[in-house]
Amino acid sequence: MALSQWDCLLKHIGVWQGSFTQFSPTGKMIKDTPSQLTLTCSDDRQTIRLTLHRENCQPIVNEFTHLNRSIFLFEDGHFAKGSLQFSPYAIFGAEYGFIRGDRRCRLVQLYDTQSQLESVTLIREFRQGGNGKENPPLSVKSLEGEWQGEAITLYPDWRNSNPYTTFLQVRVEKDRVKQTFSSPETSFTSEGVIQDNTITFYGDNYQIRVLLLPDGVSSVTPVRLQLHQPFFLEFGWLVTENLRLRLIRRYDSQGRWLNVTLVKEKKLI
Repeated sequence: MALSQWDCLLKHIGVWQGSFTQFSPTGKMIKDTPSQLTLTCSDDRQTIRLTLHRENCQPIVNEFTHLNRSIFLFEDGHFAKGSLQFSPYAIFGAEYGFIRGDRRCRLVQLYDTQSQLESVTLIREFRQGGNGKENPPLSVKSLEGEWQGEAITLYPDWRNSNPYTTFLQVRVEKDRVKQTFSSPETSFTSEGVIQDNTITFYGDNYQIRVLLLPDGVSSVTPVRLQLHQPFFLEFGWLVTENLRLRLIRRYDSQGRWLNVTLVKEKKLI
């Protein structure tokens, strides 16, 4: 029997110590703020209380008994939430979270009112009293190779797809990255330019920016969102050298949120 969205959220109950690290759109670290997030539930498991303490910030306390339509969780507890509609002159963003044992890794991607990528915030969290360890910073070299994946997609009406397979090949040639991706519904090849801890893919009238971040994290976003152009946002986490998780939020040409996909990839070569 499939877990309910609420049961998936209950996997996050605990005390999580970590930090909020903000990066610029070009991958430069702006600031790092220590944090402690406490999630508790009532005896009947019907109410969750969230308390967030960050250095030099007022505490945030929220209590809730249900989930709104902006957050979707997978059975492992991984989640994605964010804006349901893109429109110009409005703030737009997304938050994602992976949970694995005594580790949580979250990411926030935020756009300003001019539809420009404003910042990316990486949140690395460790269960209090646990054995969670931080992963090495993500590198182009660690992504190179062939990756076989299993994916599942959740839709706004709570439907989910059957699991399906994916394949990703990443090759590095000097300052270029060439990647080929295929799934039952799509396939494409693209080439990006490496500069410091970024990879930029150029289209006819757009740029896709990949930030290679600490803890094995990647953030994938358009540098600027444009009207009448479909787009996607992605958060990746290399949890071991041969296992990578990715969460992908897709939007249509009208700026409407379409779905969220979880991909679990294992390196073949």
